[in-house]
Amino acid sequence: MTSAAMRGRVCLVTGASSGIGRAAAEGLARMGATVVMVCRNAERGEQAKRDIQRRVTGASLELLLADLASQSAVRRLAHEFKSRHKRLHVLVHNAGVIYGKRTLTEEGLETTFAVNHLAPFLLTNLLLDVLKASAPARVVVVGSGAHRFGSLDFTNLQGERRYAGGGAYAMSKLANLLYTFELAHRLEGTVVTVNCMHPGFVASNFGRGTANPLYRLIAFFGARPEKGADTILYLATSPEVEGVTGKYFFRRREKQPSKQARDSALAAKLWEVSAALTERQGLR
Repeated sequence: MTSAAMRGRVCLVTGASSGIGRAAAEGLARMGATVVMVCRNAERGEQAKRDIQRRVTGASLELLLADLASQSAVRRLAHEFKSRHKRLHVLVHNAGVIYGKRTLTEEGLETTFAVNHLAPFLLTNLLLDVLKASAPARVVVVGSGAHRFGSLDFTNLQGERRYAGGGAYAMSKLANLLYTFELAHRLEGTVVTVNCMHPGFVASNFGRGTANPLYRLIAFFGARPEKGADTILYLATSPEVEGVTGKYFFRRREKQPSKQARDSALAAKLWEVSAALTERQGLR
């Protein structure tokens, strides 16, 4: 796309201080979009914003701070965004975590599940009216091939009976796929699309919450963040996928996810459970 292809469009990217999120924010800024960068840490967020501004002449960037492990912070984020903008054309759910040890949020929820799944679920619901008002609009969910190793156990969503960092992460990524497909189903008849993508193995700060040597190897040998962000930018901006919704992509190609990820009954149940956990009514 040209440098002016997204001019006049407003995009929100979570986890934008480093890695894939920062690369996606920079890519959207290069296309002329106004990019709202959501970061947890103010210093790192400001540094990322300055770095992009140095690299992209005339970049239109804003910074909003939110710890996505906190549902009250997610609500404040949505409120602050709406106080500044009446339109949202692209919403990128990129922020993600993995922890070797079980930790709980202020709401008493397991942190990996809360950040990776419940935060995108809640934030999308809170911003859905703006997305619809901005249609055509697109939601991009950063998933993972790790979803294939995940199993959704409603009796152990919070890891209260057993916990393993890799298992909790894989379950949250399976939830990302199920959420994507259910949201696409519920948005039928609108001009808001939602797709999920696998960024591949990317060198970033991801995995710093676990001692697993696999993530250290990925951080060392993984691809550059720009490569991981390429499919995000494709799904967020390309005319080739205009109107395409409820799909899973890797390297700009549609892929078939695991059998469990395609279970519509499971997706509907997860939606209702997520609505209860975030005290939100499910979309009708």
